[in-house]
Amino acid sequence: MVKKYLSLVKFSHTIFALPFAFIGFFMGVFFVAQQKSVSMLDVLFQKQMLQLFLLVLVCMVTARSAAMAFNRYLDRHFDAKNPRTAIREIPSGVIAASSALRFVILNAVVFIAATYFINPICFYLSPVALFVILFYSYTKRFTALCHIVLGLGLSLAPIGAYLAVTGTFATLPILFSCVVICWVSGFDIIYAMQDMDFDASQNLHSIPTYLGKENALKLSVLLHIIAAVLVIAAGLQAGYGYFYWEGALVFIGMLYYQHSIVSPTNLTKVNIAFMTANGIASVIFGIHVLVALFLQ
Repeated sequence: MVKKYLSLVKFSHTIFALPFAFIGFFMGVFFVAQQKSVSMLDVLFQKQMLQLFLLVLVCMVTARSAAMAFNRYLDRHFDAKNPRTAIREIPSGVIAASSALRFVILNAVVFIAATYFINPICFYLSPVALFVILFYSYTKRFTALCHIVLGLGLSLAPIGAYLAVTGTFATLPILFSCVVICWVSGFDIIYAMQDMDFDASQNLHSIPTYLGKENALKLSVLLHIIAAVLVIAAGLQAGYGYFYWEGALVFIGMLYYQHSIVSPTNLTKVNIAFMTANGIASVIFGIHVLVALFLQ
């Protein structure tokens, strides 16, 4: 049963946002270490900080699980009509729609409860975060900007994790959140090209159905160029060293790679561009940022 629910929420896709949540968390640890004039390890291995790390992890997993399961629940009738998605858990009968909805509610409750034990600002903002990530599931019904809303939802990871540690907002984690918005929106546009005809037939909105394949890819390229510029800007502002720039090079290289294997006339490698390239980009970049933080 656990395996079925992990498949329902595409748990493997957690790889996209989780490294950025870690970036936000460890930036917060770095800030606290600076304030106390101690090393990051001294701060990190405090019992309270280890507990906080686990709470942030719980928030990440439950928020994403609630959002993904709600998306599957809300789209179940469309998924049943689409040959590409008809095998998903709800339309295929593997998981009942009512069970999926209960799963959403459970994860939302656990998410809010976890934020309560983090700090007041995270608790007070938890309904706002839930609204954003759940609202995304409705957007395809009325706006082609649904990809931007998805990016906005995932972009809450770095700033949310930083808030959990420090209780304050800061420019650098916001920059990384902006990276996530542009990066995710760009690759979601590519992914949505698979369903252009189906979406049009069901009056569903997306950038590809609105602009066409060629222009949608151009917009995706533009968003990824902005993401690359923001990655460079974040590194310059923070004064990170060699390891950051090595990770940034891989991240930007993976953005270039996914556009090199997808074209308006060839969508056969969309899944490679979506999962493989972006998974590598996120994990390797995240690791390099963390190393850069510890070496700073």
